Amino acid sequence: MTVWNLGSVNADMVFRVPHMPAPGETLSATGYQKGLGGKGANMSVAATRAGSHVEHIGAVGEDGLWMKERLAGYGVGTTHLAELPGPTGQAIIYLDAEGENQIVLLAGSNTEISEAAIASALEGARAGDIAVFQNETNGQQAFARAVKARGLRLAYAAAPFDAAAVAAVLDQLDILVMNEVEARQLQDATGLAPEALPVAEVLVTLGAKGCRRFDTVSGQVQDVPAPKVTPVDTTGAGDTFTGYLLAGLDQGLSMEEAITLAQKAAAVMVTRLGTADVIPTRAEI
Repeated sequence: MTVWNLGSVNADMVFRVPHMPAPGETLSATGYQKGLGGKGANMSVAATRAGSHVEHIGAVGEDGLWMKERLAGYGVGTTHLAELPGPTGQAIIYLDAEGENQIVLLAGSNTEISEAAIASALEGARAGDIAVFQNETNGQQAFARAVKARGLRLAYAAAPFDAAAVAAVLDQLDILVMNEVEARQLQDATGLAPEALPVAEVLVTLGAKGCRRFDTVSGQVQDVPAPKVTPVDTTGAGDTFTGYLLAGLDQGLSMEEAITLAQKAAAVMVTRLGTADVIPTRAEI
């Protein structure tokens, strides 16, 4: 089967800092690296390294051809990754000594994806495939409609969080993945707790505490603990979780088994410095 990902592609520029800068403060970085990132690209690489076939739908700018080549080199399908005029998405990442981060995004070509390109890409989708999208591109509603029209299972990683964007697609989702902060923001915006959302599977990631699963069909609430590790860099951990989760489901694992696999992958990921380029393989997990 195939995982279809409408997702961002960013150049990640990571600056290691002794602490997060305060307003008006100038800091000297203790390190720097540039690599492939973006929530979409991270998820595509994670699902591919977990052993699934992934087709990435999106766009890069004139300065982003190296990112398209790198994705293809990692085994991600890039036939539907358009090359457009203008800049590719950029992410400026501050990473402190505790492994926490702050991120500033430039959307660039990620918000220039045409609905026609989305529809054309999904012509190759088949019932039983899985689709996923995030909030770093345009076209979410068009993608959700097209995916459901083809009978695919639809997952949504609701980050960066936007209450209106989530509300617009809630009734079309099969799987919703959020972190603890995003879950609170969605509840504040809609008045609905996770267990009351009109989505069959709601997963709330809790960082070091693991993941809480809300099976809204059966009413079951399940906590799945995370492996204990010492974090170096938390950037991309949630994307790694989502990519591995969907790959596990694509390969026939139960939801609980897929969550367990995804948490192992995320745990390994936070022990590494970087994003898409250092996502672990299934063998390493």
